Amino acid sequence: MTEHSPLQVRSENGITWIQLNRPEQRNALDIPTLTALTSLLHDLDADDGTRTVVLTGTGRSFCAGADLAEWAAAEARGELETYGWTQAAHKLMVALYHLNKPTIAAVNGTAVGAGMDLSLCCDFRVAARSARFKAGYTSMGYCPDAGASWHLPRLIGLEQAKLFIFLDELWNADQALAAGMVGRVVDDHQLLSCTTELATRLASGPTLAHGFTKQLMRDGAKRGLAEQLAAEQDAGLVCGRSEDGIEALRAVAEKRSPNFIGR
Repeated sequence: MTEHSPLQVRSENGITWIQLNRPEQRNALDIPTLTALTSLLHDLDADDGTRTVVLTGTGRSFCAGADLAEWAAAEARGELETYGWTQAAHKLMVALYHLNKPTIAAVNGTAVGAGMDLSLCCDFRVAARSARFKAGYTSMGYCPDAGASWHLPRLIGLEQAKLFIFLDELWNADQALAAGMVGRVVDDHQLLSCTTELATRLASGPTLAHGFTKQLMRDGAKRGLAEQLAAEQDAGLVCGRSEDGIEALRAVAEKRSPNFIGR
């Protein structure tokens, strides 16, 4: 992609790095960015060479949320409710949440509104110490529109989620860690190296099994225990017959570490 693209993408060692690349807009999400990222995620889901995906931002912000300049232009045209931002954002959030590969948000600065929601769709969140999190909805007289009302109660509990959203609090990285919104906080200069270490471990693992595990966890809340056990059995049969499953058994017999290939 060119330097003017809203996304910068590179792949190495099974890890695909996606960098939001609109630093002048604090990586705000306009429709072209939403659409490009959704299309890219669908491509990566089908790409056997990609075994882990990392999402981060260019400059001092992870993502400032919706592009309010684009919203204002749509409002001026009388098209705010119909020009398609919400639908494009929802497609992106669903694609990221349902990606079969492990995903990491490397939060390098402010994550606000839909930008915060983007990080919440990832499996793991590694935050730089300078990272800041803000829902940004109620201070605009608005309610969550990109998944915060679904993710936050599950991550940090219902009452904490209400306080965070209703009062529109600005949380630093340590507050987010204490609440359970992020999994790790590292010094700013360590964000790249620590994220790379985690991504490398995930990419070298049995990514087929990772995908089934993600699906089981996503769907488990809708099932009773007996149904979930049956689903685990079905998924386990596929994993056990996979090349990674066979390799794991061979490695045990040969007293060595397994060499997983993701299928």
